Amino acid sequence: MDEEYDVIVLGTGLKECILSGLLSVDGLKVLHMDRNDYYGGASTSLNLTQLWKRFRGEDAPPENLGSSRDFNVDMIPKFMMANGALVRVLIHTDVTKYLNFKAVDGSFVYNKGKIYKVPATDVEALKSPLMGLFEKRRARKFFIYVQDYDISDPKSHEGLDLNEVTARQLISKYGLEDDTVDFIGHALALHLDDSYLDKPAKDFVERVKIYAESLARFQGGSPYIYPLYGLGELPQAFARLSAVYGGTYMLNKPECKVEFDENGKAIGVTSEGETAKCKKVVCDPSYLSDKVQKVGKVARAICIMSHPIPDTNDSHSAQVILPQKQLGRKSDMYLFCCSYAHNVAPKGKFIAFVTTEAETDQPEVELKPGIDLLGPVDEIFYDIYDRFEPCNDHEADGCFISTSYDATTHFETTVKDVVGIYSKITGKVLDLSVDLSAASAASEE
Repeated sequence: MDEEYDVIVLGTGLKECILSGLLSVDGLKVLHMDRNDYYGGASTSLNLTQLWKRFRGEDAPPENLGSSRDFNVDMIPKFMMANGALVRVLIHTDVTKYLNFKAVDGSFVYNKGKIYKVPATDVEALKSPLMGLFEKRRARKFFIYVQDYDISDPKSHEGLDLNEVTARQLISKYGLEDDTVDFIGHALALHLDDSYLDKPAKDFVERVKIYAESLARFQGGSPYIYPLYGLGELPQAFARLSAVYGGTYMLNKPECKVEFDENGKAIGVTSEGETAKCKKVVCDPSYLSDKVQKVGKVARAICIMSHPIPDTNDSHSAQVILPQKQLGRKSDMYLFCCSYAHNVAPKGKFIAFVTTEAETDQPEVELKPGIDLLGPVDEIFYDIYDRFEPCNDHEADGCFISTSYDATTHFETTVKDVVGIYSKITGKVLDLSVDLSAASAASEE
């Protein structure tokens, strides 16, 4: 332990593992420690016995649910956009060779009490029962504009500077109705609330483009992919990568106390009486609780079911987004469903999550609109966890702390945080221009 490292990473959550992998590939000497005896931190994956112990305190789940080992229940379930930032990171670091992905069956949106497939292209817009005939035509024109938009080809901009024009102004040019704007903004561009409407439209258009391109990639029913056996495989894949580049991993290290010099700069980490020296520390909020502030909380329900979510075309894996406006809330609600098709449950069993940014202390009441869409559930667990953000000056103390995972059921916000921390540590912009064909995903047999 007496060696000196460039960076010590504390916690083996997804964000920390990705960072440890990226920094190792960059040639930095990395030591990665975790106080737990398992990978994943808050984003770990639990079997049935572990799930019971965590939420019910009893050791024995009912036998009719099947074998405990056949369950891999992700605590922070998120699908990956096929052309999104996380897949680019996986290819950039070559972690794809350790993982098997499978396309996700469906992407849906909730509107006026019903679930609809999310239309993402001009062709789908014309078929979608979400819109009336004239609205379909308007939406089709908007989608064609987005598909043809090319930042380097001014002809495709139709005289609009998307750095100046707001999303609201762009949408009004096409005369789209509120409900259409709702599903495009929340289920396609994946904005968390409506504040994007008054910001420059460039980000909004690029997000819709990524969705449409991801959807086209595997010709499936959604733009998302998900690893077989769930996300628990990801931290371990990054641990392997880090080891290949000379990084060191240590699990089950109690305390992991960060040591500071007289100027308050991190100089090492002590565990079991030994101190490893370092120049910088990367960690999740639980390791430096005095350098983070609470910014919110996530309410979630974890459900085990024996059927897919109704009205999702029998999808064995699906995401349903319930836009805030549809529920009279300040933020969206998300349904996530995965099953034995992705090897996360025994045959015939499905795992569903309902998550949202909590606005009350009553998850049972608050999550009801989402839970009502699931149909009968075999078991349900409710949980609320706090969300923290760093409030330290990383230049002064050399500590780079990730933000807690939010309620979204996709990875875009998670990777944004990782890429930001990477740039702060290295002073470089992470180059994510990669050959996307390097990651393939099996579609449903």
